[in-house]
Amino acid sequence: MPQEQVIKAAMQQYIDRFNMDNAEQLLSMFAENATVEDPVGKTPLSGKAAIEAFYRQVMNGNTRIKLDGPIRGSHGDSGAMCLSIETKTEEKHLLIHVIEVMTFNELGQIASMKAYWGPSDME
Repeated sequence: MPQEQVIKAAMQQYIDRFNMDNAEQLLSMFAENATVEDPVGKTPLSGKAAIEAFYRQVMNGNTRIKLDGPIRGSHGDSGAMCLSIETKTEEKHLLIHVIEVMTFNELGQIASMKAYWGPSDME
């Protein structure tokens, strides 16, 4: 199980790589059999191919993640963060308030990511 500081650093790295639009480096953080449920309640994506398709769609040069508070650790293999995801284009401006919870495998790779947000969390 990765140490708490390793998990927190990986979660910050996830934000940094997303904001650099570096899909390859972001995807390298995920385990081969990882899952992504964004938003929670939607059918989870499973495996790197499905996760890659998702991130290539949302990492479009117009979307940025802003951390809204400290990344939180746990006594286990997971961490959580409160963030805002903002998309700006000429046609629209969208802001989504999200809580993301990630679990990590023994290699420090993301094993799962769950994004908690609902319709009332969008502006």
